[in-house]
Amino acid sequence: MKTVQISLNSIDKVKSFVNTVSQMDSDFDLVSGRYVIDAKSIMGIFSLDLSKPIDLNIHAESGVDEILGQLKDYIV
Repeated sequence: MKTVQISLNSIDKVKSFVNTVSQMDSDFDLVSGRYVIDAKSIMGIFSLDLSKPIDLNIHAESGVDEILGQLKDYIV
């Protein structure tokens, strides 16, 4: 598992982020305080406080560098 901080500070960024991670086979969790949300759930993401960076847990055995390359626009 790899953890990075991401910023989703606009509705358009949230929509494009969900579209990006939904096309990948790996599992992704967003962690904000005590809440853990499936990163592929747009409704779940909007339930978080998006004004500050959020931790993204990437559950992948291999290909993490490729995943990070695709998510570089969101990483803080």
